[in-house]
Amino acid sequence: MNWDDTTDTDATGERLVDSVADREDQAVEAALRPKDLGEFIGQEKVREQLDLVLRAARARGATADHVLLSGAPGLGKTTLSMIIAAEMEAPIRITSGPAIQHAGDLAAILSSLQEGEVLFLDEIHRMSRPAEEMLYMAMEDFRVDVIVGKGPGATAIPLELPPFTLVGATTRAGLLPPPLRDRFGFTAHMEFYEPAELERVVHRSASLLDVEIDPRGAAEIAGRSRGTPRIANRLLRRVRDYAQVKADGLINKDIAAAALAVYEVDSRGLDRLDRAVLEALLKLFGGGPVGLSTLSVAVGEERETVEEVAEPFLVREGLLARTPRGRVATPAAWAHLGLTPPRSGAPGNGQGNLFGA
Repeated sequence: MNWDDTTDTDATGERLVDSVADREDQAVEAALRPKDLGEFIGQEKVREQLDLVLRAARARGATADHVLLSGAPGLGKTTLSMIIAAEMEAPIRITSGPAIQHAGDLAAILSSLQEGEVLFLDEIHRMSRPAEEMLYMAMEDFRVDVIVGKGPGATAIPLELPPFTLVGATTRAGLLPPPLRDRFGFTAHMEFYEPAELERVVHRSASLLDVEIDPRGAAEIAGRSRGTPRIANRLLRRVRDYAQVKADGLINKDIAAAALAVYEVDSRGLDRLDRAVLEALLKLFGGGPVGLSTLSVAVGEERETVEEVAEPFLVREGLLARTPRGRVATPAAWAHLGLTPPRSGAPGNGQGNLFGA
């Protein structure tokens, strides 16, 4: 690879700061995942509460309550599901909502479960409605009704299920219907990580990957990881590559900063797309307000890309605000890009309000 050719994507073409796992992430995460709650870093309240739920279930000799984990991608929902299975000394079955499009798909999975088995259902909010309604009875009564035949001659055959634990994961808990949410005995929301927690994640991953890193190097990576362990591990791998090619393999602050500059990930975790949105908003439209469609054209991206990929992080970082009149840059955005806001009433200030959203 030519290190002079800067890019904000990794070898798969995905954004380096994307919190959704690619194939390389999935392979590496299998080796990096903690095996028990004591080894899991961050999410202190969730870990404490979940530990009580699992210890109580083991003491009763019963299966654990159904668990719903919500939060952004990359925060550890899949890892926690595997830890639940390990803590309960039970096998785990992994599937996802989009893979279950018919009630029969779910019935086939449920009928093959062993007693005490953990069923991890990722993106549970994307499951089909017929399968969702079947899941209600399965979670509450450990029973499903299998329909045989069609029309007036159709017959419902009750099928008893062994007790099991459903672990549902969702990035959009608001899309779950109340009857489904109410059937979970324990619900937890995964928060974004603090930099100090991500430093611990980076140190642990570096040890497992046999990468030499000093505290300031770990802090540099953690500070650009958007509060997400998956991104921290991905940045660590890219910095490791740079350190092996351009240095002696040791990751310190300067090496980490130089490596991430190559990949266009700045000190706050913004990449090329994020900065392009801010620069268009500030330089072309005086900080806004400007409509989303106009901003998308200025950036050269699809409207959905700007709205769903770039904006959530910019809003969370306090760099951009969504208003009824359009997108508006905050003082922090001007400061981050080293630009001076135009004087109130100056030409070009707020011209974006002429454009539709």
